[in-house]
Amino acid sequence: MFSAIKRIAPIFVLIGAMSLMTGCAVNRATANLSPGTDLSKMKTAYVVKHDKDKNAVNELIKTKLESRGYSVTTGPDVPVPAGTDVAVTYIDKWMWDITMYMLELTINVRDPKTNFPIATGNSLHTSLTRKSPEAMVDEVVTNILAAPKN
Repeated sequence: MFSAIKRIAPIFVLIGAMSLMTGCAVNRATANLSPGTDLSKMKTAYVVKHDKDKNAVNELIKTKLESRGYSVTTGPDVPVPAGTDVAVTYIDKWMWDITMYMLELTINVRDPKTNFPIATGNSLHTSLTRKSPEAMVDEVVTNILAAPKN
């Protein structure tokens, strides 16, 4: 009886350890375009900085879009400057796990005339798969620009 338990115990320990780790590592990255949206026509963008952003995520988005060849300005939530092709808004969620890290980033590309979202991208990385804010912005922007046209 004791030898059978001795042989099975490591299996139970392994299963227990694996079950503790399953909920800790989540990766999700998505992007969607509204039907008829053609982002290749986009040349200028205005990134709206939200009031509670203390991490300059708007500047990271601006820098990423500029590196892709777009003319980008950023500022507060005011009427989008005339001649701007799209307005870009974002929601950043932060979490504490020994250090602060960006848990989730959602970026919306909007028609500046109607404020309707024409493209949306999202990235979620929990503590074990966390990425830097720059990498999260890169992932979301890349996925939006590469999203299949409907």
